[in-house]
Amino acid sequence: MAGWELFAHDADVGVRGFGPTREAAFEQAAIALMHAMGAGGDVAPRQVVRIACEAPDDEVLLVDWLNALIFEIATRSMLFSRFHVGIENGMLRAEAWGEPIDAARHEIAVEAKGATFTALDVAKRADGSWVAQCVVDV
Repeated sequence: MAGWELFAHDADVGVRGFGPTREAAFEQAAIALMHAMGAGGDVAPRQVVRIACEAPDDEVLLVDWLNALIFEIATRSMLFSRFHVGIENGMLRAEAWGEPIDAARHEIAVEAKGATFTALDVAKRADGSWVAQCVVDV
């Protein structure tokens, strides 16, 4: 089963995604990022943004993925609610669905400044499920 959670870390916030595949864990980590910012379930998936990044390992790829999302949020003034991630040979290709920020409907609690290497982990668990986590500077 896929899901996400936040975990405390000093003045920052940890985001953790988990799921039956590595890709699902990355998708759930992105949902956790949105919730960490305060943009929960009230974001409509109206527009799609395509994102691609490449890294030498899964851990760096997770940081790059979350930082690419943070970049899109900042430059497009958008929030996202749905994600589809594909990973092959160190290359991530994703689609993020969301909408422009609407101050009347979206209350952003904190601004995500960047995903970090703190508490960074992408791993397959003993039960075959995957976890993807790191701390986000807010």
